[in-house]
Amino acid sequence: MSNKTHPVDIAGVHRELKLMEVAPGVRIAVLNILGDTELTQAAAKALVAQLPANVDYLVTAEAKSIPLAYAMSVESGLPYIVLRKSYKPYMGDALSAETLSITTNKPQTLFLDEMDRDRIKGRNVVVIDDVISTGSTLQGMRLILGKAGATVVAEAAILTEGDRAKWSSVLSLGHLPVFLDGPK
Repeated sequence: MSNKTHPVDIAGVHRELKLMEVAPGVRIAVLNILGDTELTQAAAKALVAQLPANVDYLVTAEAKSIPLAYAMSVESGLPYIVLRKSYKPYMGDALSAETLSITTNKPQTLFLDEMDRDRIKGRNVVVIDDVISTGSTLQGMRLILGKAGATVVAEAAILTEGDRAKWSSVLSLGHLPVFLDGPK
């Protein structure tokens, strides 16, 4: 495993992100906010400052971005909803959509439970993620929210990754390149 890192400054907080190979010759800088209260709170405050005024709910996918959604909820006073990655019987008539994350490299299913489905029907929501890379999780979240009758008014992430132009509409605090290794 490589010890190489990529430096980032997010809302006044500096971190060295470890580089991880996700495919032969392709590496990404991994942001993991789990347990990083300083970074999470700074990012939440900076992202809330960018939110549009017409937001009713914050929505995120399980699991790494839950602390961000919680911190943004505390900062903004807006409630948040978590799309789960496994179905539980208490979720009732849940909606689902499949995604493919760059870090897991296998399909995952997101679920919106029946109670949350009823809460967001006809409401304006902001979709939140820690890093938006391929857009698959974002697409899955948008699909579920559309089925539930919610309107996505913005997408927010701490960082975007890859093709910067593709994510120009995302509210974010920075951008990460994808690292392509040349021939060895």
